[in-house]
Amino acid sequence: MLFTKMHGLGNNYIFINLLEHSLQEEFLPTLARNLSNVRFGIGSDGMILICDSKVADFRMRIFNADGSEGKNCGNGLRCVAKYLYDHQFVDSESFTIETLGGIVEVHISEKKKEVEFVTVDMGEPKLLKGMVPMIGEPMTVTIDEPFTIGGELYHLTCVSMGNPHAIMFVDNVHDVPLEKIGPIIEHSDIFPERVNVGIVTVKKPNELDYRVWERGSGITMACGTGACAAVVAATLNKKIEKNQIITVHLPGGDLEIRWDENNHVWMRGRAEYICHGEIKLEDFIKEKMPKASGQ
Repeated sequence: MLFTKMHGLGNNYIFINLLEHSLQEEFLPTLARNLSNVRFGIGSDGMILICDSKVADFRMRIFNADGSEGKNCGNGLRCVAKYLYDHQFVDSESFTIETLGGIVEVHISEKKKEVEFVTVDMGEPKLLKGMVPMIGEPMTVTIDEPFTIGGELYHLTCVSMGNPHAIMFVDNVHDVPLEKIGPIIEHSDIFPERVNVGIVTVKKPNELDYRVWERGSGITMACGTGACAAVVAATLNKKIEKNQIITVHLPGGDLEIRWDENNHVWMRGRAEYICHGEIKLEDFIKEKMPKASGQ
């Protein structure tokens, strides 16, 4: 089976085109774990399947490095949009992609020989506890709310951008041991579906630093939905103003995010190829290799 490895700001996935092929559902978690394994597979933050959709132009399915299925992925969406346009599965510069977190609209915002930048309408952020989801009164929101997790006190602002994010504001994102606190918060009983953990430093009124621990994958170079959640959280905490372009600096590069007056969050960033190749499928659908390290 053919594959393409792509990345959005270093957040990299193995992409498999199922518009022309099929895979048995039972093999997908194992396939994702084995492909993602950096020592025994190709190595990635997970696997993304490009599929037909009955409700949108296309469908994207995301599997984390631990084999769990994710609901949404901003960097993955940009890569899927680039793949579909570059490979002429679509000729319109705007089209829709279905995810478990909802349907999003993507726009090819800059191209030369190939697509370079993609803008995604990530939709409206979900702020109610029942929609994140998390414990507590389901019709209330979580803005700088204190929680004791693993014996430590954290002030969290929680947002769903199709997947759940817990955001904390710190003086310097590089001084925080994210590799330690990330898994503790991710697996807290507060979050029944686990959670992505983001730390944010506000550098200027239109500029944020952001690092993330992604549920099921650990620390990654970038997270598109997390960058969107960071901008929403910073706005809710009155650290930045709504309806302006915010540059979010991630370890893998920058994203431009805007939470507009109609309550939609827009994300603009690069998507790039790493390589194309072929795997012998039967070697990757058996549980014979260790799970990806760090999970």
